[in-house]
Amino acid sequence: MKGVILHAPHDLRIEDIATIPPGHGEVRIRIGAGGICGSDLHYYHHGGFGTVRIREPMALGHEISGTIEEIGAGVSHLAIGTRVAVNPSQPCGTCRYCREGLRHQCLNMQFIGSAMRFPHAQGGFRQSLTIRAEQAVPVGDNVSLAEAAMTEPLAVCLHAARQAGPLLGKRVLVTGCGPIGALCVVVARLGGAKEIVVTDVAAGPLATAMKLGADTAIDIAANPEGLAPDCSDKGSFDVLFEASGNERALAGGLDAVRPGGKVVQVGIGSSMTLPMSVIVTKELKLYGTFRFDTEFQLAVELMNRGQVDLKPLVSATLPFEKAVEAFELAADRSRSMKVQLAF
Repeated sequence: MKGVILHAPHDLRIEDIATIPPGHGEVRIRIGAGGICGSDLHYYHHGGFGTVRIREPMALGHEISGTIEEIGAGVSHLAIGTRVAVNPSQPCGTCRYCREGLRHQCLNMQFIGSAMRFPHAQGGFRQSLTIRAEQAVPVGDNVSLAEAAMTEPLAVCLHAARQAGPLLGKRVLVTGCGPIGALCVVVARLGGAKEIVVTDVAAGPLATAMKLGADTAIDIAANPEGLAPDCSDKGSFDVLFEASGNERALAGGLDAVRPGGKVVQVGIGSSMTLPMSVIVTKELKLYGTFRFDTEFQLAVELMNRGQVDLKPLVSATLPFEKAVEAFELAADRSRSMKVQLAF
């Protein structure tokens, strides 16, 4: 079979890789759709991010879905032909954090398409992938494989919303309207937010966020003072989801959050200098958020019930043989939101 393999920055190849038959408790998935994530772009353009670097050829991709093609021994709850979203997380289940119920903080996590460990955890941009049966979550007939491949980023935002607490009746600000910021809008609307305001430096992502449920969009590049009215009287937003990973976006957002408000840092950027005086004097609550756990199953259930519509997020779908073109397109925010590969 073929896979999309990264050898070095901008050295992405379509290569033959081995098909792995499922062992006990495993299933083999025929991959149907795979979304290009921000981390995939970091690998493609820079060979990694932070201290995480490609040290051997690695298949990219962790936002994936497909159809069960082969079932290993000991698996009785799944059937060949079942369409599934693939949970890329493989916590060990035995480390101290897994035992404490913090499986997303697993010390021995194997995460599909990650170079954090060596040998690397190979990714899902391939024609078939063998996984543990519990990682395959069936999707309803009403959910396309393209939508099912959005389960992982939706789960990330559901976990972020849990950090923020109840959103019913709250004024919510989302800074950065890439796919994660846009999905924060979806989750905030689902949670009953009274008003959702979004900011970005590009018109395209803002337009998509409005389609997904935002009430007001502010182009900070064209209107740098767009948030000024919300900063008066010490701020007016109850919750900020900072999804850009940009220091200036966070600083501007903090000014618009009311005293006692909550700030959830979703975007991962470089090191930031925080305006600690603002955080201290306004008694803001700053939360980090990392990956997900049970939220993956919840994300699938929401899609199966038709409670969320993620179709506006998918801006382009290219055959996996055109992976280089797809990655270049995904990096251009003026032309794309979520770019997916079709297998």
